[in-house]
Amino acid sequence: MLTPPPTATAAASERSLPRAIGQLASTAMVVGTVIGSGIFLVPHNVAQHVGAVGSVYLVWVVGGLLSLAGALSIAELGAATPEAGGIYIYLRQAYGKLVAFLYGWAMLLVVESGAVATLAVAFSIYSASFFPFTPLQQKLIAAGVIMLLTLVNVLGVRKGAAVQTIFMFAKLAGLAVIVGYALFPPEATQVSASLPLPTPHTTMSSFGVALVGVLWAYHGWHHLSYAAGEVKDPGRVLPRSFLWGTLLVILVYLAANFAYLRVLSLGAIAEHQRVAARAMQALTGPSGAALVSGLILCSIFGSLNGNILGGARVLFAMARDGVFINAVGRVHPRYETPAVALVIQGIWAAVLAVSGTFEQLYTYVIFTAWMFYAGCTAAVVILRRRRPQLERPYRVWGYPLVPLAFSLAALSIVANTLVRSPRESFIGLGLVVAGVPIYALWSRLRGRVR
Repeated sequence: MLTPPPTATAAASERSLPRAIGQLASTAMVVGTVIGSGIFLVPHNVAQHVGAVGSVYLVWVVGGLLSLAGALSIAELGAATPEAGGIYIYLRQAYGKLVAFLYGWAMLLVVESGAVATLAVAFSIYSASFFPFTPLQQKLIAAGVIMLLTLVNVLGVRKGAAVQTIFMFAKLAGLAVIVGYALFPPEATQVSASLPLPTPHTTMSSFGVALVGVLWAYHGWHHLSYAAGEVKDPGRVLPRSFLWGTLLVILVYLAANFAYLRVLSLGAIAEHQRVAARAMQALTGPSGAALVSGLILCSIFGSLNGNILGGARVLFAMARDGVFINAVGRVHPRYETPAVALVIQGIWAAVLAVSGTFEQLYTYVIFTAWMFYAGCTAAVVILRRRRPQLERPYRVWGYPLVPLAFSLAALSIVANTLVRSPRESFIGLGLVVAGVPIYALWSRLRGRVR
């Protein structure tokens, strides 16, 4: 008796995502996803919370080293388990499906959709450098750019990766222009502040608040793990891309801060949100500010693309695990992408973009995300003990100190954010906890269907 051919729906559910991302594209995902809006807007927030130039550099170094420690830790997990979904997969292996579900739930509601929304809001802020948009128009621009890049990624991972590579070079070029002008400036005096610094002396608490903003600027160091199932030769490519990509970002950020401080006093940076544009205006006038603003828009556009590309893979992995809507786990028969997951993520991110401010959004993201990052890096130690037989093409340097130190630092950042920004923190925490009864209900309904 002949077996009937599988339906299109069944085939879509069984199809795997193709391994189409090479070394350059994967490194571009790290650099291009991390360097977005943060380095052009966050220095303003940092200057408002630290009282000295030395503290500025220190907070960017600390944030970079933390991100590097996290990236090297999850590189071990990604090389050993190169599946779509990244951190979701590692949390499931170490702690079980409930914790993994809560991470995916937080990704959808706050972390990834919130990161996409924050970048889109930043895109609309810098768009105002060219046109006097009303607040409503800025929100519509933010939502529009999310939907545009969602469509690009639905049309194919190669298209998304190509956008990422192109805009990585564009954003590095923009930062190179700023740094170059600052190192070899025309005749110009440093712009001084009209008001005293909001925080004249750096304290541990104010340093922690500044660090939250810096960690937003570094947010995305983990994103390549989400697309690990589409990376060629992941055991070799993933660790290299995490290492070199994160190191490059740290160097770029320190160079950019050096450039800003050559042109603007710390107080002036605290007064101007669009720091890069203000620095170039001081050096070259309005035309230079417009040029850099255009390159910054390219930077944010590329980072948005990377966040959209990576985040949807978590929803895809959840559906494949049976803890989310089945349709989300299907691969588009023509474009070979998780199209449904991308659309769901895009719609919710657009809603967040029109409802929140830049600083509110990144506080939600950092508080919620770093709870899970702490657990994920600790999973390196847990899985070494629980699954010693697992093949590990790469082992994190400095084990177990590096992953454990990162976990402790992440938890301290979460605690400080809870104290300094309780409203945003409790909203983020409440959204995560709300996932517990939803998971229980979903599991019960799924059991009945079986």
